[in-house]
Amino acid sequence: MNTDLWASQEAHLLVENQNPGGLIRLGRRGRGWRLEDLGHRIGCSAATVSRLERRGRQADLDLVKQAAEHVGVPTHVLAASLGLTRVTPTRVLPDGPRCAEEDDMRRRTLLAVAGLAVPASLLASATDALASMPAPTRSPIPLDARLVTARALFDAGQNARLLEALPGLLADAHHAARGREDLALARLSATYSLWSQVLVKVGGYDASRLAADRAMVYAEWSGSPLVAAAAARELSIVLRHQNQPAAAQRHILDAVSKVEATGLKSDAQAAAYAQMLATTSYTAARAGDRDQALTMIREARRAARDLPAQAPEGRLFPITPAAVDLYAVGVHWALGDAGAALEAGRGLRAGQFATPERKGRMHTDLGRAWWQWGKPEEAAAQLLSATRVSPSEVRDRPAIRKIVTELRSKHPRVTGVRELVAAVGTGA
Repeated sequence: MNTDLWASQEAHLLVENQNPGGLIRLGRRGRGWRLEDLGHRIGCSAATVSRLERRGRQADLDLVKQAAEHVGVPTHVLAASLGLTRVTPTRVLPDGPRCAEEDDMRRRTLLAVAGLAVPASLLASATDALASMPAPTRSPIPLDARLVTARALFDAGQNARLLEALPGLLADAHHAARGREDLALARLSATYSLWSQVLVKVGGYDASRLAADRAMVYAEWSGSPLVAAAAARELSIVLRHQNQPAAAQRHILDAVSKVEATGLKSDAQAAAYAQMLATTSYTAARAGDRDQALTMIREARRAARDLPAQAPEGRLFPITPAAVDLYAVGVHWALGDAGAALEAGRGLRAGQFATPERKGRMHTDLGRAWWQWGKPEEAAAQLLSATRVSPSEVRDRPAIRKIVTELRSKHPRVTGVRELVAAVGTGA
């Protein structure tokens, strides 16, 4: 490997601009190859290589990785260009064995920066898998069944187990989608969307952004408006967490329009529409757009009015009237109106939600509204209830852990705080 090439100013700028296609072009020219030379090695035309070099992050991830490997882009340089790490080429060492202490230090640093409570090795493995896809597992269990199991882990708040299972699932989903069949592409997009969801949950926003981008690409290729809506929703959520509210609103509003264009002729489409409106409302609230936030949450309530109290099993958007009310709690909280948030959630009960993750989310949303209103006793009680139904909703979410930390430092004698801190862990 020509280490000088990847330590050059040109490579540095390509990484900073998150341009993996440019890195591939740099490596190809460094080897003296024409477009067709690289195309021959990765099994595609020169025109495809040209598009790959121009589009980069919007190109087929498998081809990006294959091309990068052939032209010698180091894995950690590619990961940085994909937005997975903040490593720059000027600090990249030549590929080769690294000591366990160095790997452990890198993972601990990633963990500390993200403020995560999941095992550091799982975050590192997830990041590595997005940058360099592992080999297919050849599992005999059908992909659909494994995806259902993975979703069940998310619903149960088993974030660490899900992060452990996802690399193999994603590798197999990519292998199955080689033929570019619509269903396989939709399944691959759904896998990326789930990956983005769990990474957002634990605060791994850079990796989540890449997963959401990939979900969007494969959803578009699948031709399914509902799968595309799910991917757009995940992308808007991670953009919101990355303080890009305008881009988040643009993506989610585009998704709302596409779902509405289906004519909402089925319950699944109606549920997707209600979900998109609810997400749009919350996105607008976080951006400070009060009028749009309140208008959209009213529309979401109307759209969800005729949906069943419990969503049918397997529905892509399992939104319910109670779930929309929970969104309203979050919307008013984001607008700084704790009283309205608590009023919106006055009728909510854990029994209205089917999964531990949603039950825990109800308690944490109410807890942060009580905290915003200056009521530490009520906030602690709600967060403690969340730890009892889904500990990861408090333990793994940096924003909620911050409230626990503040409760511990400012109100250590409040009933439940000591138990809450113990449940979350000493590092809360």
